[in-house]
Amino acid sequence: MSKKITMQQIADHVGVSKFAVSKALSGKSGVSPDTREKIIQAATQLGYFAQKRNKPAAGRGSAGKSAPGARQTIVVLIPNVRFQTRQSAYWGRIIDGIAGALEEHRLGMMIVTEQATDQLAQLINPEAVLGLIGVGLISGQQLLEIRGLGIPFVLVDHEDPLIPSDTLFMNNYECERRVTNYLIGQGHRRFQFVGNIRFSRSFHDRWLGFRSMLEEQGIPLDQHPKLLEFEAMNGSEMTDTLEPVLRGLAERDELPTAFLCANDAIAICVMSALANMGIDVPGRVSVAGFDNIDDAALQAPTLSTVHVNKEALGRRAVGTLLWRIDNPDDPKEKILLAGDLVLRQSTAPAH
Repeated sequence: MSKKITMQQIADHVGVSKFAVSKALSGKSGVSPDTREKIIQAATQLGYFAQKRNKPAAGRGSAGKSAPGARQTIVVLIPNVRFQTRQSAYWGRIIDGIAGALEEHRLGMMIVTEQATDQLAQLINPEAVLGLIGVGLISGQQLLEIRGLGIPFVLVDHEDPLIPSDTLFMNNYECERRVTNYLIGQGHRRFQFVGNIRFSRSFHDRWLGFRSMLEEQGIPLDQHPKLLEFEAMNGSEMTDTLEPVLRGLAERDELPTAFLCANDAIAICVMSALANMGIDVPGRVSVAGFDNIDDAALQAPTLSTVHVNKEALGRRAVGTLLWRIDNPDDPKEKILLAGDLVLRQSTAPAH
């Protein structure tokens, strides 16, 4: 049997104190980000995490049925960062799906938006919590704290390379491939992706799907770097930031015939900027988004996009968490939900 990896071994490997290792692995503050990263990397490489198992939550019967006196609360963690709010057209719908599924299982929900670490154990009573669903971007430090509390958890629209967990995503890669392939079939050969490809895992997977389809079809990638670093912000700011870049492309006669945008909010701003420039959509340029937020169908022209069933993501997260509680030692799963291409007025054959 292999020897148990201790915190002291990790400390010796990195050249820090055992105290620093303990702080880093429990998600507590007091360790610099660089040192924390080195400690987590070393712990991963030495097999420290692999030997640790989530303890099954007490008071839970098979198939997710409550036992008498069972823990009845699921924590939904959605740190209030980067437009991740309950009011969001995207994140709010995911939480609605979670809430509906928890109601069906007669379980309570506690929403936590606190993003500071060292706070979670004070905000919640781990002994009363059945499990946790993390929605959107959650720091590695906070995930370590959750792990240290021994609470089963699943993540929606986020994963951490160093802290394995069950994760749920839309199949962003395949969906973006479908959009790109459709527009290639419409005769388009000059494409531009818009959105910061490092903003989130979903944005990056959409970019990879777009890029792989162009490569397969032998179409040059030829991307404007500023548009691949484009940050999400409020609508008017986004349009004002985009417009000079698009004007520059138009003046050099380098305007693509199709823009594929990382989400609908960005696509709507691209259409606004093009309208300000007097460029017809879809007469001269096609624009496609992703997510199918309500505003997509209210634009003029209406926006072609990919329908993300946000409520289904939330419902499936609850089912996955309840399954994990009953099966703590089974392999972690990455679940990908299919999306549907929604064709509206903003895309047309290339001219």
